[in-house]
Amino acid sequence: MWKANWEETKQHFTDWWRREGLVVGMWGAPWEDDVRHEELDEPAPPASIEDAYANPEMRAIRNHHALAHQQFPADAIPVSNTDIGPGSLALLCGSTPGFANDTVWFNPCIADVEDPETLPPLRFDAANRWWQVTEATLRHCARLGRGKYLVGCPDYVENFDVLASLRDAQTLLLDLIGRPDWVRQKIREINEVWFEAYQRTYDIIKQEDGGAAFGAFRIWGPGKTAKLQCDASAMISPEMFDQFVVPALAEQCEWLDYSMYHLDGTQAMCHLDALLGIEALDAIEWTPQAGIEGGGHPRWYPLYTRILDAGKSLQVIGLALEEVASYRSQARHLNVALLTATDADQQSVAERRQGLADSLRRANLPEREKDERIALWIPKWNIETWLLHLTGHRVTEDKNYKQQAGHPDYNVAAARFVSLFHGSGEGPSPLPALEAAFVETQRIRKRPR
Repeated sequence: MWKANWEETKQHFTDWWRREGLVVGMWGAPWEDDVRHEELDEPAPPASIEDAYANPEMRAIRNHHALAHQQFPADAIPVSNTDIGPGSLALLCGSTPGFANDTVWFNPCIADVEDPETLPPLRFDAANRWWQVTEATLRHCARLGRGKYLVGCPDYVENFDVLASLRDAQTLLLDLIGRPDWVRQKIREINEVWFEAYQRTYDIIKQEDGGAAFGAFRIWGPGKTAKLQCDASAMISPEMFDQFVVPALAEQCEWLDYSMYHLDGTQAMCHLDALLGIEALDAIEWTPQAGIEGGGHPRWYPLYTRILDAGKSLQVIGLALEEVASYRSQARHLNVALLTATDADQQSVAERRQGLADSLRRANLPEREKDERIALWIPKWNIETWLLHLTGHRVTEDKNYKQQAGHPDYNVAAARFVSLFHGSGEGPSPLPALEAAFVETQRIRKRPR
């Protein structure tokens, strides 16, 4: 696997699904010119916009090349993206796509049908052109990525959102009043298409242990795992959400092993109670709309408290560094931890630690409490000392190795750190500052009881 701490990240996700741990991830991963998981030639550019989305072999090759140059720190996962676009289940139900360089849309195909009750049922069709493109993309990505990275389930979307793509959102809103039984029936049919598409997808992308990744929102679970949503719920009442959306959504959650709901924007927050009432739903992700406070702002702490108190796991996006101070007052309840690192330079580790404590006092912030989940890593002299040691070089803390590490293999360094931390290395580290970091890391391993 092109991720040195993959086993640790798997455990973090497993704990998170159980409401017992923390995942520190990211959407995507940093590209590093000096990273070479595999030596590859630059792939040819797509011949057209449609080719960029609908050429399975070329997409797999381009994904493979990009992943070969990426680092996957913390719990960032290496995932080959297989999306045609968010909501592509509509293509499996008769829609046609529109492509642009930065977006995809799905054209309504039954918007002008005056009597939609006469339409045939929606059924999964293995001969559908867009399923064949999707399946071929999945298989090419799985073949290239075997043992190296994960292949993500496409962001098919489901439920009311897909029907809005097929029927046109405005027309569908009128249908809720004029033909509610037809709407309910079509949502049931869409669910059946989704189940068939997901099962076929899972059979291609699942790992040997049954684990699977969902590309959008970069989540992994030790079983059938998916992100679910209903963005169009921003246009309907809680009563209509309960009536039209919840039954199919609950059925998906019960069928999946691990499910996370994407709650998008304040206009959809009125449906939170209904979501928390779905027992089989495991987690909720919150996305504030553009132009308002990001995911780490204290404005959302009451929302997060409600989600966690209901026994759901929580994904928070868009945390900013300046939000750390407000985080501290909520850290114990939100089940998160903070790791901060700074070089000791010419000071001792104890002097640098005391300097940090003095900085907190000058800022009128309390010192770390005994059980507070904040860990300090203070390399002596700087991080290069650790990087050189963890990649097999002989170093001491008496010498400054600034700018002497070159381009270290961060995956090797991370794997060695984890091995030493868990006591499976070849004895204690000769670097006291690194040993101190192991002790500090113990502070954030699990939530205080």
